[in-house]
Amino acid sequence: MITVSNVGLRYGERKLFEDVNLKFTPGNCYGVIGANGAGKSTFLKILAGEIEPDTGEVVISRGVRMSILKQDHYQYDQSIVLDAVIMGNQRLYEIIKEKEALYSKDNFSDEDGMKVAELEQEFCDMNGWEAESEASALLQGLGIATDLHNKMMSDLQGAEKVKVLLAQALFGNPGILILDEPTNHLDIQSIAWLEEFLIAFEGIVIIVTHDRHFVNKICTHMADVDYGMIKLYVGNYDFWYESSQLALQMQRDQNKKQEEKVKQLKDFIARFSANASKSKQATSRKKMLEKINLEDIQPSNRKYPYVWFKPEREAGNDILTVVDLCKTIDGEKVLDNVSFTVHKGDKIAFVGNNEIAYTNLFKILSGEMEPDSGHYKWGVTITNAYFPKDSSAYFQNQDLSLVDWLRQYSPDKADSYVRGFLGKMLFSGEEALKSIKVLSGGERVRCMLAKVMLCGANALLFDQPTNHLDLESITALNNGLRDFNSNVLFTSHDRQLVQTIANRIIEFKPTGMLDVRLTYDEYLESVAV
Repeated sequence: MITVSNVGLRYGERKLFEDVNLKFTPGNCYGVIGANGAGKSTFLKILAGEIEPDTGEVVISRGVRMSILKQDHYQYDQSIVLDAVIMGNQRLYEIIKEKEALYSKDNFSDEDGMKVAELEQEFCDMNGWEAESEASALLQGLGIATDLHNKMMSDLQGAEKVKVLLAQALFGNPGILILDEPTNHLDIQSIAWLEEFLIAFEGIVIIVTHDRHFVNKICTHMADVDYGMIKLYVGNYDFWYESSQLALQMQRDQNKKQEEKVKQLKDFIARFSANASKSKQATSRKKMLEKINLEDIQPSNRKYPYVWFKPEREAGNDILTVVDLCKTIDGEKVLDNVSFTVHKGDKIAFVGNNEIAYTNLFKILSGEMEPDSGHYKWGVTITNAYFPKDSSAYFQNQDLSLVDWLRQYSPDKADSYVRGFLGKMLFSGEEALKSIKVLSGGERVRCMLAKVMLCGANALLFDQPTNHLDLESITALNNGLRDFNSNVLFTSHDRQLVQTIANRIIEFKPTGMLDVRLTYDEYLESVAV
């Protein structure tokens, strides 16, 4: 168990949180949520003992080992991959090295023999004989092939190092797992394996992640960092979001009878409980939801952007035709005779690992780049808007306020009109006057969303739009694309976004292009079969 008592932390005059009182218990997975800058990662560091709070204390049950996902990808470059994983249990690794040193001595004394006997017993108690096989199984589950297990960490690619560090955190059956963005750089198969591992994990899991599908699958509770407080709520992210929005709606609607409000909340809880999956984690959550008090559901104070794409004209039946597009970048052919036709109402997700190909395809279709050969044609009724993966070029060499920056792309130059779109993206009042030079990654993305909303296009090209966004902005974008009644071509690492938006899937494979009219989950099932 982890007990957090009266914890508070300030940075200068800024209060992150205060009087935090929480208990984290074994068998549960806690997702820490909050807007960018709210203090989620800082709270994890307090729990891990890396930062001392200004007030209060964190108490961990005696004898419980905590494991933390490391972020330094170069720290273990001089270690063998298997050894780096076993280092997740530092005491076990120390025993292994101490035994090796004693057994290699030329003059092995009686005292050495007694010490080795003690170490062997401790080694056995820690299941040391299974250490290498467990480390290997973790690596394979995360997609690290066995031929890499005895390589040096320095020989691995960046994404492979991330997986090794995750295996290190999972190694040795710790009592507490603290994971900050554990799905970064993981493929679909690795994420699915990690989900099942954490669902079966019997200790405490505390995570920060922007992957909504992941947090919905594994979490039993949400720890909401908001307005200087941290509160625990039963349920996953979808339950927290939907119930808090329902409570907010009821709070605003003072004309409804109290009995009707209570009935709606009860119906919502029952519906969510009934839809819980049959996994061990979700079943536990279902039982807790059935016991929840109505008073436990509170309206969220969190502010959400309002993402709404309204086409100025309806698209005709002729949307887009792509014929034999080819493109070579730095000597590598990234597009090879790509052909497809977009029909009215298509929302197409481009999936898989060929991100360079998709980015260059979108650049070509938006007019930012010319193909080497082949051609494409947009329908006469179509206007398109492009959201690039890297938007930095739109903010370079300009010393403008947000209002003046967005005004460049607005058909109506009036302050009130431009500010209206910035306000939807949570830039109101003085915020709208700050320089674009000081914007964070997430703020730039929100500015680009305002730019796309302004243009009234009826075909949208979105290349990884959720990068740098917090959960609130991702949810708002998801809702906006879901409600958009025209064509979308997009890529995204957010599985829930792809599943809820796409009605057609395209993947560029080494063997050719796969094009199917399925949802993403249906597509994954068909690929697995």
